[in-house]
Amino acid sequence: MRLNSPSRRRRGIVGAVATVATAAAVAASAIFISAPVAAAEPGAQPAPAAATAGTAQWLTGYWHNFDNKSVTMRVSEIPKAYNLVAIAFAENLAGTPGGVKFDVASAELGGYTNAQFKADVAAVRAEGRKVVLSVGGEKGNVIVSNATEAKNFADTVYATMQEFGFDGVDIDLEHGINAQYMTSALRQLSAKVGPSLILTMAPQTIDYQATSMGYYQLTLNIKDILTVTNTQYYNSGAMLGADGKVYSQGSVDFLTALSVIKLEMGLRPDQVGIGVPAVPKAAGGGYQPIANVVKAVDCLEKGINCGSFKPAKQYGKIGGVMTWSVNWDKTNNFELANVIGQRLGSGSGTPGPTEPTDGTTDGTTTDPGTTDPTDGTTDGTTDGTTDPGSVNCVSPAWSSSKVYTGGNKVSHNGSEYTAKWWTQGDTPGTNAVWNLVGACDPGAGPTDPGTTDPGTTEPTGTTCAPAWVAGSAYVGGATVSYQGSDYKARWWTQGETPGSATWGAWQLVAACS
Repeated sequence: MRLNSPSRRRRGIVGAVATVATAAAVAASAIFISAPVAAAEPGAQPAPAAATAGTAQWLTGYWHNFDNKSVTMRVSEIPKAYNLVAIAFAENLAGTPGGVKFDVASAELGGYTNAQFKADVAAVRAEGRKVVLSVGGEKGNVIVSNATEAKNFADTVYATMQEFGFDGVDIDLEHGINAQYMTSALRQLSAKVGPSLILTMAPQTIDYQATSMGYYQLTLNIKDILTVTNTQYYNSGAMLGADGKVYSQGSVDFLTALSVIKLEMGLRPDQVGIGVPAVPKAAGGGYQPIANVVKAVDCLEKGINCGSFKPAKQYGKIGGVMTWSVNWDKTNNFELANVIGQRLGSGSGTPGPTEPTDGTTDGTTTDPGTTDPTDGTTDGTTDGTTDPGSVNCVSPAWSSSKVYTGGNKVSHNGSEYTAKWWTQGDTPGTNAVWNLVGACDPGAGPTDPGTTDPGTTEPTGTTCAPAWVAGSAYVGGATVSYQGSDYKARWWTQGETPGSATWGAWQLVAACS
């Protein structure tokens, strides 16, 4: 699923780009909300606890084991916000039908060796993050079409996991898939690994347009051992949504209307992820602003910030977001990791071995599936904070309707709290996102000014920048004025009204005249 990649390996629609016409051709049994959805398998068991993201949601990023002229990097450079790293890609094992192999492309990656790679993988896993081997892409077309190939796949994937320390496997096969024998292969692998197996998939949009599609059948066959399926909502063209209407890629509606297909087919919400390109160059089509991705997550989870498509219900926490790729994100200063990482609670996009502090000293991280990021204290005894006693509350009162980001401070029920990451509607004192600062007297506390972006500044009455024009395209750093305020573009944008979205492309600078 890689387009615009001059390398011998890439990820993208194979052959012609799929369109709604393609979908219509296979949609004799298409999935609409108004139509019956597939029933759950009798006796299916919940996915193992170790294979879920826990308090944080998954932010999955693909790492390039090749040089496609975006940027090369080592696994040690991947920001901690990416709590699920997919290594792209395994390749066919010559002479073993269905078998796979993996070696670091040392010549393309500046001499990065297998030994260095293994050490970096071990370090990432020691932080509580997960690393899986992705099977697929352009060159890694592994065919599993009979019992022998299924066994070879399970045996070789397991051996590779043992050698390199991977937590599981990602299925990214784009040349067709045999649901029966891939099911057999993955169940054999699950039996070898046990409940700790991380099993992910990255189907294309066409793969869930009809119940007859191989990925659709495979998804239901393995849903009891599936961690998350991240559909590639790009390189697609228009597709049918869950309501039977046609939606164009690059919109919030495209993400939500197609995600509901999976949410209504028998999967748990935490098994449903949204796949997007990190930057426009990472895909042949379908890129959309990062703010749209946040809106889509909000819409599916809480029924807010939706487009024209509005799900019939709120699903609660979904599985998270996937991006192609970490390398492409690095070309944009890890903007996606920073914004989506805060929204999902997976952490910061800051690269390197040290996690930015969140005001605690208890060493906790947003460990998927293992450790609750709260230290469980009620008086700040282990998080490095000091109980100030009954002093006046100096932070704004918490509001259930407000959006807060990491570092925002609020007061609630006689105590002050600091947000560890993005949150909305999570009551301080009852949720891991809030770190207790100490007790305070609410009698003289200020009211909430409604500021939700710690990066904004108070109006200062400066001279206005050039007026915003709806039809113009702006790049990151561009400054415009709109309705008496100046705004600065966080990233490339066109048509998004300044001030219209908390996590949008525009950051408020100051009032102007």
